[in-house]
Amino acid sequence: MRMLHTMLRVGNLDRSITFYQEVLGMKLLRRNDFPDGRFTLAFVGYGDEAAHTVLELTHNWDTESYDLGSGYGHIAIEVEDAYAACDMARAKGGKVTREAGPMKHGTTVIAFIEDPDGYKIEFIQKGSR
Repeated sequence: MRMLHTMLRVGNLDRSITFYQEVLGMKLLRRNDFPDGRFTLAFVGYGDEAAHTVLELTHNWDTESYDLGSGYGHIAIEVEDAYAACDMARAKGGKVTREAGPMKHGTTVIAFIEDPDGYKIEFIQKGSR
């Protein structure tokens, strides 16, 4: 078994694809419209789906936003330098919600940003855990 993807419902698919490509450097792997169901699926990630876990961005054509609820946590991405990753994300229009630094009860260097729909993305600095 292996993990294939995580699905996020997004209100504006083009805005979300732009964020994941331009701010986080992912590639759009595929995009499929389902007119009869009035939804579109877009898969983004850092590598081919055959070997990498990716994100499925689901856009229901008649829904502009979602309540994220209290159960969702975050997506984690390993980065070489969490401080530089925050600077890069901010320069490209990303919203940094927790600046890079050691976690409260440990030494792992982390930071958090938000995507356009409010989903949290954690940067974890490589080698700091």
